[in-house]
Amino acid sequence: MSNEIKETFITNIETLDKKGSGRGVVWRDNGGENPKKLKLTVPETLVGEEVKVTVPNPDRKRAKVLPDEILKASPDRTVPPCPHFEMCGGCVWQHWNYQSQLNYKTSEVKRFLNEKGFDENIVQDTMGMDDPFYFRNKMEFTFSKDGKLGLHELGNFRNIIDLDTCLIASDDMVRAMKVVSEWTADHGLIGYDKDNHTGLLRHLMVRQSQVTKELMIAVFATEGPAGGLTEAVQDLVTRLVSGFENLESLMWMENRDMADMAQSEETHILHGRDYIHEEMSGYQYRVWFNTFFQTNPSQAEKLVELAVDMAEVHESETMIDLFCGVGTFSLPFAERVKSLAGIEIVESSIESAKRNAEDNDIDNTYFLAKDARRGMDEILETWGIPNLLMLDPPRSGAGGKVMRRIGRLGTNRVVYVSCNPESFADDITWLREYGYELERVQPVDLFPHSVHVEVVALLNKVN
Repeated sequence: MSNEIKETFITNIETLDKKGSGRGVVWRDNGGENPKKLKLTVPETLVGEEVKVTVPNPDRKRAKVLPDEILKASPDRTVPPCPHFEMCGGCVWQHWNYQSQLNYKTSEVKRFLNEKGFDENIVQDTMGMDDPFYFRNKMEFTFSKDGKLGLHELGNFRNIIDLDTCLIASDDMVRAMKVVSEWTADHGLIGYDKDNHTGLLRHLMVRQSQVTKELMIAVFATEGPAGGLTEAVQDLVTRLVSGFENLESLMWMENRDMADMAQSEETHILHGRDYIHEEMSGYQYRVWFNTFFQTNPSQAEKLVELAVDMAEVHESETMIDLFCGVGTFSLPFAERVKSLAGIEIVESSIESAKRNAEDNDIDNTYFLAKDARRGMDEILETWGIPNLLMLDPPRSGAGGKVMRRIGRLGTNRVVYVSCNPESFADDITWLREYGYELERVQPVDLFPHSVHVEVVALLNKVN
């Protein structure tokens, strides 16, 4: 019998944390003169709600618990359409109506900019989706130790929710997950044990183009597909090839690394090729299993359109695309300028960018595999000062050294695309001392039901 002490509290949700969970405070009577403060993190709650919670071992400073009951609900609360929402960690805000999600994301962008001394009034309302479901073109599912296939449980990374559906993925992606799950059960295959580093199946990755509808399925395992697995793997091929006419890439990936990532030490192509074609803004891209590509292409197209619109480029101008990746922004811009230089430290991405430019008959690009600062120095020596610089850095931002180098470069216009408005606000403060002013900020929602929001912004050099 458990001796665990539990205590029930009623608390008001005052704020949301960075992961989208509600935050509240209760004061516990500890028998002394001063009550003890307990800070609560309560997922699936909204600001202004009154909730009942039960806290195991409450004699601590912080606790994270799900609500027992919503005593006073927010008017913005809605019924989550997904049957797995309360357990699955894939979405955090399906209980919040979509317009309120967008309003909150706008307010967060304004807050970060206001804290750095920028005028929050230039921030436009967040651009949302007409239908905030079925938008992802890539899903990574995980096998549990007993071979079940799904997503990680909310707040418990080691537990896997056995899914029947997923409302942010396409029908084909969900159906592929079910076929693989049934195949696993039929052959009695086991999943990978993260604690003991034993077992066979680790991850299932499914990618599908929203335009071409080409499908990629990749199984990540600790052994190759030969030997004792030959019969089972051949059955998997038969099931998937017969079940999906649009299956253009089926792979078995060997991954023995301790890190819990969908990576491959050796790739076995079981059917088709090792990439699929994705299309965005009228341009075609080759996408491999490890290619970084926007997971919501329809909203990413809005990012491209906004960046092009803000830049107001002319065919006589030159530009730099910093952190260019596989050329998502490079190709649309290249057809509008005299010449474009793309800089990216990941060599495989640069090779993909070159190939994508060639596939789309674009011949005025120069792609360079170097870090941002050294790449800018090389382009400056070769081309001189470009008319425009565009950057789309990782979540951590470009950093002060890169931003100061951009400032010294002195280009007329800077278009900044960000997936993290907090690091974006930090970065652009460095450009003020070089005479740049923030002119436009447009948030775009690429990940409904999550805390994430993208930003497209224009800075002009005025001094």
